[in-house]
Amino acid sequence: MQRDLEAEIKKALNNWKNIIVDYQIPDAKKAIAQIANSFLPYLSLWALMYYSLNWSIWITIALGFINAFFLVRIFIIQHDCGHQSFLKSRKLNNFVGFICSLFSSLPYKYWAKVHNHHHGHTGQLEERNIGDINFLTVEEYRTRSKWKRFRYRFFRHPITLFIVSPIVYFTISNRLPMMNFRSMVKRIKWSQIRNNIVLVAFYGLLCYLLGWKKFLFIQLYLIFIFSIISFWFFYVQHQHETTYNNWRQNWDFLLASIRGATYYKLPKLFQWLTGNIGIHHIHHLSSRIPNYNLEKCMRENPILNKYANIITFKESLKCIQYKLWDEQRKRMISFREFYMQEKQVALAKF
Repeated sequence: MQRDLEAEIKKALNNWKNIIVDYQIPDAKKAIAQIANSFLPYLSLWALMYYSLNWSIWITIALGFINAFFLVRIFIIQHDCGHQSFLKSRKLNNFVGFICSLFSSLPYKYWAKVHNHHHGHTGQLEERNIGDINFLTVEEYRTRSKWKRFRYRFFRHPITLFIVSPIVYFTISNRLPMMNFRSMVKRIKWSQIRNNIVLVAFYGLLCYLLGWKKFLFIQLYLIFIFSIISFWFFYVQHQHETTYNNWRQNWDFLLASIRGATYYKLPKLFQWLTGNIGIHHIHHLSSRIPNYNLEKCMRENPILNKYANIITFKESLKCIQYKLWDEQRKRMISFREFYMQEKQVALAKF
């Protein structure tokens, strides 16, 4: 049945390149509007957070939770610039993307390089540890020692995955040149180091002007909430139950995009606040479609949703239980399912 579905998708979407081509053209007016309606609310709320510390820290925290979503929008602009899809000019994309990186704290070119690698290899089991949240297959977990199983279970625990990991990712993984790319490796690493230096200088200046306690409390809190939102989206977008994974020799780009990435169907407000990134199946089909064209592409081409994994926020909460990729059943399973399978196999031997 799985093979029949995959064959049907390939046949129905054999002209997918023609479908998406018109939506890949950047629109300067839409881009400028998004810059305005992302940065202006973010900076306004940031200022309000700063003054609200004089009244109540709880007001500041509540405002920060809202403002973190505007930081998500700023990051989506950086993300699109890294794909060279936000504006027509490469120089403008790189300039705007770099400015955004000072707010998101994620080094522009280094992160873009890692993320573009993810786009070219999403769903390839050989490349699952680059640009995505790592996971094991059932067979890999089965052959692990008790200690290594414990380490993996600890890593996949929700607290580790969505609170500890974002902190490590933002404070360590993106500060040090940890990925060794064969091409452009020196240029990318030096870009990351320069980005870090400018970021420290920028934050240092703001600490001096605004007071280091207030500035760091507000900015680090915003980045922390933003990082949790980001990790949650990365997880839900690719590690849903019926995702797509395969070894390179059998991997297919179309299937990896349509089945391997979800359409995270959120209320309109949250879709807007997260820069349409929930329309992830179309984004993976073409990273050259700017985020402000994704909804239009989806609306005008319903065939792209016919085979997508569509999940709501309530349904996405179930994704927390998925821990292992079952190559036999072509789906993600929980630890509970794994041990039930193991028990059944053991009983069958007697």
